[in-house]
Amino acid sequence: MADFGIQPALQQRADQLGSMSFLQHLEELRRRILWSLVGIAAGFGICWRFADTIYGYMQTPIMDALHHNGLDQKLVYLNPTEPFNMYLKIGLIAGLFLSSPWVLYQVWCFISPGLYRHEKKYVLPFMFSTVGLFLAGGLFGYKMVYPGALNFLIQYGKQFQPMITIGEYTDLFLTIIVGLGVIFELPIVVFFLSLIGIISAGCM
Repeated sequence: MADFGIQPALQQRADQLGSMSFLQHLEELRRRILWSLVGIAAGFGICWRFADTIYGYMQTPIMDALHHNGLDQKLVYLNPTEPFNMYLKIGLIAGLFLSSPWVLYQVWCFISPGLYRHEKKYVLPFMFSTVGLFLAGGLFGYKMVYPGALNFLIQYGKQFQPMITIGEYTDLFLTIIVGLGVIFELPIVVFFLSLIGIISAGCM
């Protein structure tokens, strides 16, 4: 089976990193993970403080869909811990979004020693395009895909009385928004794999 040049490319990168020992690689990885966790914790602390405001924006699509179909604009919860868990999840996910530039910077710092000098000039385009495409995917889902899907689903089951829990709604919202954000990252993934020589136009 053809390897599409993957093995030579990986070997070339391994040769570039040969000046660092295995333990040094592990230590560098540990350091970058710790700094990433510090950034995520800081982002979580900030977003936890505004979790209620963030949820206000999150529930706008479902409120509009319920109002459009003449239904009661109220979500429910089934156990006392559900609101707290929901706000905790919102704070964590929003904190990941907020700290994503810092985390991406740590990722770049870890992989940059294995890149050529002319490849390192892509750091700023990589950072801005990655965050920008993810936010564009999330915004596209929030403004276009999610409201239309909710309106269709609620209208389809209009003959029944909906009892939508805050936990289920939050999970659905995050699945759609984060999923579309990840899908919008595919051009970056393809570009990065091409940059390090794992794939090329001939492999497509």
